[in-house]
Amino acid sequence: MKKYLIIIVLCTLTFIIGYKLKPNNNNPASETTTSSPTKTFHWKMVTTWPPNFPIFQTGAEQLAKDIETMSGGRLKIKVYAGGELVPALETFDAVSQNAVQMGHGAAYYWAGKVPAAQFMSAVPYGMTAKAMNSWLYNGGGLELWRELYKPFNLIPFPAGNSGVQMGGWFNKKIESVADLKGLKMRIPGLGGKVLSKAGGTPILLAGGEVYTALERGNIDATEWAGPFHDKRLGLYRAAKYYYYPGWHEPGTTLELIVNSKAFAQLPKDLQKIVEIATQSLNQRIYTTFEALNIKALKELTEKHHVELLEFPPEVLKELRHLTTEVLNEEAAKDASFKKVYEAYKKFQADNAQWNVISEDAYSRALEQ
Repeated sequence: MKKYLIIIVLCTLTFIIGYKLKPNNNNPASETTTSSPTKTFHWKMVTTWPPNFPIFQTGAEQLAKDIETMSGGRLKIKVYAGGELVPALETFDAVSQNAVQMGHGAAYYWAGKVPAAQFMSAVPYGMTAKAMNSWLYNGGGLELWRELYKPFNLIPFPAGNSGVQMGGWFNKKIESVADLKGLKMRIPGLGGKVLSKAGGTPILLAGGEVYTALERGNIDATEWAGPFHDKRLGLYRAAKYYYYPGWHEPGTTLELIVNSKAFAQLPKDLQKIVEIATQSLNQRIYTTFEALNIKALKELTEKHHVELLEFPPEVLKELRHLTTEVLNEEAAKDASFKKVYEAYKKFQADNAQWNVISEDAYSRALEQ
């Protein structure tokens, strides 16, 4: 009998202890102890683009929405266009100083601070979008980019590409290299330095000033982007001739920059969400450009009767020669520029060899 009483007591104690430990789903306190609420991050992103600027600004805004959706609302990002929170060209500094956590723009805007950053956006006679993505994601380019930005507390991500741009709008025909001498053209960056070597005068103008300057004759020519944005800016009303190809920007990469200290505070899953969402944006912007440029070019030529012209071979050959001179001069002045230039050149050469028997060969096959 004593043995059975012990067993009954032990069973009763087990039942009581188990009941006490069982979570009470009706008790808010018990919910807090078993499932603590996850922290929500509120970030700001500034861009270099005007408000409502298609593809660029709208792309940055879509990125913020995608990140919020993918994170289940744990990372919310408020997006500000250029000038709404900070001036457009102060985006780099604002993110570097952690005044805001993110920025969207293009690396060649910061050439004055990081000359080698131009390789991460656009280089005359450089790589196309396909080659740039290959280099950045799988050829060591992104590692070099992050090395360049590390002293500024920034982590860069590829975040869009314009594809091969147009050569620009001109009010006189370019039939020889001599026609470039004295030409006043709105063209920034390394392309502007190449034009200067050819005897032209590069002019730096904000997007909102380009049409008026061209219409009034303050400049003789301008490059902007591609048919979609050029048509939207109305450049066909201010110039007679539309030249191709865009030798100066064959595959302009855009960037998302994130403050490294802010990024380190994110849980690993949110860091991965930022990375994957930005990869998606990179592809989305490029494919959107390709699709809209096709339609816009057709409208420019068929509806607005724009005269579409290809630069003469001798002009393109001379500009390429001058590009090499400019890049070598810049490399001699800056060790980081030289380091990135050498890596860039090697990948470009290897990629070109592959293209000879891949896409180039296929293009020739289509002509048979």
